[in-house]
Amino acid sequence: MAQERAEASTAANSNHHSSEPASDELHLLFSPLPGVTALLASSFTHRETSSVMAEEFQPFPHFGTQAIHAGNEPEKWTSGAVVPPISLSTTFKQTAPGEYPGGYDYSRSGNPTREVLETALANLENGRYALTYASGLAAMMNIVSLLQAGDEIISMNDMYGGSNRFFRHVASRNGLKIHLVDMTDLNRIHALLNDKTRLLWVETPTNPTLRVVDIEAVCKAAKEFKEEIIVAVDNTFMSSYFQRPLDLGADISHHSLTKYMNGHSDVVMGAAVMSNEGLYKRLKFLQNAIGAVPSPFDCFLVNRGLKTLHLRMREHMKNGLTVAKYLEEHPALVERVIHPGLRSHPQYELCKKQCRGYSGMVTFFIKGGLEEAKVFLQTIKVFTLAESLGGYESLAEHPAIMTHASVPAEEREMLGISDNLIRLSVGLEDVDDLIADLDNALRTAVFKKPNQLQNGGLSFGLSTIVT
Repeated sequence: MAQERAEASTAANSNHHSSEPASDELHLLFSPLPGVTALLASSFTHRETSSVMAEEFQPFPHFGTQAIHAGNEPEKWTSGAVVPPISLSTTFKQTAPGEYPGGYDYSRSGNPTREVLETALANLENGRYALTYASGLAAMMNIVSLLQAGDEIISMNDMYGGSNRFFRHVASRNGLKIHLVDMTDLNRIHALLNDKTRLLWVETPTNPTLRVVDIEAVCKAAKEFKEEIIVAVDNTFMSSYFQRPLDLGADISHHSLTKYMNGHSDVVMGAAVMSNEGLYKRLKFLQNAIGAVPSPFDCFLVNRGLKTLHLRMREHMKNGLTVAKYLEEHPALVERVIHPGLRSHPQYELCKKQCRGYSGMVTFFIKGGLEEAKVFLQTIKVFTLAESLGGYESLAEHPAIMTHASVPAEEREMLGISDNLIRLSVGLEDVDDLIADLDNALRTAVFKKPNQLQNGGLSFGLSTIVT
């Protein structure tokens, strides 16, 4: 129901017109390269994978049009520039002391380029206001700064390692009590709600085990207990294209814009989007008072990245689900695969209800242990062994050693972040090449023997692509 209301609201408020996407827009039309055909001749096909997605998901109305035009109107500038200019000035002329008709006095407090990005972000999340910060953690810090000593936070226990570290070693030392709990179980939330609860921090899908939390149900539980409780949802793994937490009852949609929203692995930035004016004014004050704001140039880059978000996310979804299905159908190499688009996922139906698709995030457990995981990660060639996610390039990482190393070992074990868990951020390369790369690395790690489909290396000629 919330999703239907959001669609109606978006359509009613939009000043743009868009046509329905072509019927074959979400279909893959691959011609497998020589030698890869046999590798991909399993029980699924690219066409079957894409047709399932096309049947089950429809994008938010007018998303691409809004991503390109919202906040970017040429009429804003005396030059009529179609591409918003980068305003690098740190200070702005005042006509009299304390009078600045342009609306800006000092760039930490406000900047024209930053305002363009914030307007676009608010629009894409179907919110009224957006604020940007120097990083996703800076945005998180500003949100938590709404609280005071003695207040309590209930947070998802499986989340980004940096968020876990912030709660454990920073927020908790400032007099805040942090409860880390599995938020897929509403009973656990109900058991912790009390008069001191001020913030619920939801991450969905979670990092790295891709659990899916029922946003609408969590918001209902919080608001029924006390209307003033703030519910913030980290929307980084889905992006605004696939999930809109505000439509589901959340007060704040939080992003590490570094990831999918920017999509090019060249900016570190965060954001908070909301519709409540009072909440916006409090956070706007903190944005200025704390000062963790992004540079105008970085704002320009993220704004540019948003223009292709709808195109990129469709391809991430196709490639990610195709890779996940390949992994799931090779039990001799892989113990288990986690992806919300697989029917084996425990929240498969929930994800279909609250999301408009899936990103390119895939988590799997390689057969064996730490040694096999290391060999796999040192053998991949198209995938890059690196932290972060959401860029056009495919990345692979080992959470227990890399992104979640700061999480205590006993907690990692409880969360299922084992030594054979590998997280993939599936990028925009040709999916045949990605699967061939994974297959070769898996066979090398598990069977101690690479899959040589051609003499001289991998079937897609990687030796000539990567030196």
